[in-house]
Amino acid sequence: MYAWDLLERLFDQNPYMATMMVDREGKIVFVNETYSRVLRSNSRELVGRPVQEITPDSRTLAALKTGKAVVGYNWIVNGYHMIASALPIFQDGEVIASFAYSISLDIWDAKNMVEDLLFELNMYKDEVHSLLQAKYDFDDIIGEEEKFRNIKSLAEQVAYHGDTTVMVTGESGTGKELFAHAIHNASARYNFPFVRVNCAAIPENLLEAELFGYEEGAYTGARKEGKLGKFELANGGTIFLDEIGEMPLSMQSKLLVVLQERVIERLGGTHPIKVNIRIITATNRDLMQLVEEGKFRSDLYYRLNVVHVRIPALRHRKSDIPILTAHLLSKLNCRLKTRVTQVSKKATELLNAYHWPGNVRELENVLERAIILADIERTTVLEQRHLAFHHHAGAKFLSS
Repeated sequence: MYAWDLLERLFDQNPYMATMMVDREGKIVFVNETYSRVLRSNSRELVGRPVQEITPDSRTLAALKTGKAVVGYNWIVNGYHMIASALPIFQDGEVIASFAYSISLDIWDAKNMVEDLLFELNMYKDEVHSLLQAKYDFDDIIGEEEKFRNIKSLAEQVAYHGDTTVMVTGESGTGKELFAHAIHNASARYNFPFVRVNCAAIPENLLEAELFGYEEGAYTGARKEGKLGKFELANGGTIFLDEIGEMPLSMQSKLLVVLQERVIERLGGTHPIKVNIRIITATNRDLMQLVEEGKFRSDLYYRLNVVHVRIPALRHRKSDIPILTAHLLSKLNCRLKTRVTQVSKKATELLNAYHWPGNVRELENVLERAIILADIERTTVLEQRHLAFHHHAGAKFLSS
């Protein structure tokens, strides 16, 4: 029949599907190459033989007798695990044949597929772990000035008290995030997540969902399956709330509950979820002034300010500029693949004299620009002229 010819062309070379057709007498009239391989035979030997002799467990005969399809049953034959179905074929209201098809995976192929999927899963788990991992420790915090060493020592000591809430303050660029990472890595929580949240970067209408997560259908535009919040992601570890001074008052009251109860509730949720986290906050704002202005809750301030780590500005520890410069040169040369290893006396004097409103971050940016200029000149010595291109509030000074 013409239809059977079409079926033969369609299924005969399909390596993923085993197909067979039997007539009303239960004899095989068509079998494709994949099915023949599963049965360890060939189509010439199989066609014309009763299906009962070849595959006693075949449901093709049941489909012939009942006129009903048998769909999605497990069938194991000769080491192949198959999901099979048998369909009756009608003509003028009578069953004239039965068509069987099976989705077949070689058992070893399935094993390899599972191994590949497990490999990918572990790869993504490692990637997620790296994203939720603190990058720095106290060895990355450079400074020998006495006040700075005392502050670093305080941070190291408080790190061992893994539940203590820490507030880190200082001007922009002083290294507040560096301290937060180091405190986490020196604590007993170091093997658990370190989750950073920039309170200034997330719109107010999204901040609650970002911190607390949400259940399915919590609001329009939410993910269908819901989402874990940052507090849950940080469970067992540390959540670092950067720019805490920018947190809206409406969220401050919710954060206070987390600090007091150590429980959160997802948006759209109906039950509280316990969280075991350390909270570290950072800000370059004067929080007491914000309290006086009514922009920051006083009760939250005192809850957050258990241990206060105040990082001094670079202009207040200028004796550290030479060792910071040496450290940053090494770091930048490694990243930029350059070999600018020395700083001239004039350049050193200029670096020491500048007031550094952007602190260590600005120093790193100035050095990066200078290294690039020095490398273009193919010199290994950073000279005063390499600093002269800097365009900001101090550009006039640097050019002098």
